[in-house]
Amino acid sequence: MQRAIAQGISTFPGDDPRLIGGRCGDCDAIAFPLQQLCPRCSSPNISEELLPNRGTLAAWTTQGFYPGFGYKGTEPADAWEPIGVGLVQLGDVIKVEGRLTESDPEKLETGMAMELTFVPFYTDDEGNEVHTFAFAPVA
Repeated sequence: MQRAIAQGISTFPGDDPRLIGGRCGDCDAIAFPLQQLCPRCSSPNISEELLPNRGTLAAWTTQGFYPGFGYKGTEPADAWEPIGVGLVQLGDVIKVEGRLTESDPEKLETGMAMELTFVPFYTDDEGNEVHTFAFAPVA
């Protein structure tokens, strides 16, 4: 069975998976992940909002170091390969930080079109394949 890395952050698995954010009913701020209180005005008047699954790369870097303690990925430290990490502007709604499916600096550029995807991360103790969200360049 497949599941998302954290409950309540997405509609994965399923058709057209989306990230789940929250919209404040008082000040209209949108946050990801969904929170109980608005980060702008502290209102508890929050409703779920499915975020766009396409956007543009606003900023990015390559992480060349192994994450260390608590990292649950399947690759051991001595086999670590650099990963892309980016800030993606989803429509005109919100910027979300996440893993990128591309880590080659020659293939990444600010403003390029990106699409939400989910990639295998690790297998939990019950044998479920745990996926994390990531952003992939749109071909």
